[in-house]
Amino acid sequence: MTALVVEGLVGGYGPDDQVVKGVGLTVAPGRLVCVIGPNGAGKSTVLKLLAGLLRPMAGSIRVFGQAVTPASPRAMIAAGCVLVPQERNVFGALTVEENLLMGAYTERGRAKSRIAEAYARFPLLRERRRQAARTLSGGQRQVLAMGQALMAAPRLLMLDEPTAGLSPVAAQELFATIRALADSGMPILMVEQNALDALHVSDEAVVLVDGRNAHGGPARALAADPTIRRLFLGGRAVPDTTKEMSA
Repeated sequence: MTALVVEGLVGGYGPDDQVVKGVGLTVAPGRLVCVIGPNGAGKSTVLKLLAGLLRPMAGSIRVFGQAVTPASPRAMIAAGCVLVPQERNVFGALTVEENLLMGAYTERGRAKSRIAEAYARFPLLRERRRQAARTLSGGQRQVLAMGQALMAAPRLLMLDEPTAGLSPVAAQELFATIRALADSGMPILMVEQNALDALHVSDEAVVLVDGRNAHGGPARALAADPTIRRLFLGGRAVPDTTKEMSA
């Protein structure tokens, strides 16, 4: 069953501020789908609409076959859809382990086993479990934010610009972590400004322009398309960094 199907999604920040103008996309189980496009294209707004932080004006959303339109945070979480926002996604004054516990606040009885799973998936978090989150690097905080989200045992993970503000090395490491998470079976919808690397690690991609689907398909095919490279990638081909990212 398809993890996420979005059709004709319309919405924004008010009746007269329609940012998303009919977006459609699909995420299959175990697939990583990235959404790219120029600034102001509506990428992050799509995630806010899907997460229920904004109320859609039109369109339909189905998570594993379950209709959740009009979306609300409660409905999306109940359907197993969790958003990791770009900013303010961890509690700086709390330790790494306390942050993870916050992610399981609705199911305290399973917190111990889920923390063990998080540490097995992200050994970095085990090593720093007693550190305050504010002492982590930007990339480490993003890993913690993903670990916290996974504590809720989501069926679909949404990431809003996870590499924003990271160094190229930290961004590459985080992309490798996200790719490994998708390979483990987690469906992921990721909005990214770092289009080159996002296309390289993703399975499929959607290109938004002015709140609408402009292009879509296999990520590598889009990366090789001259029009996409010219408009969004500065005319550059996607480098083959597979060996570097798997090293």
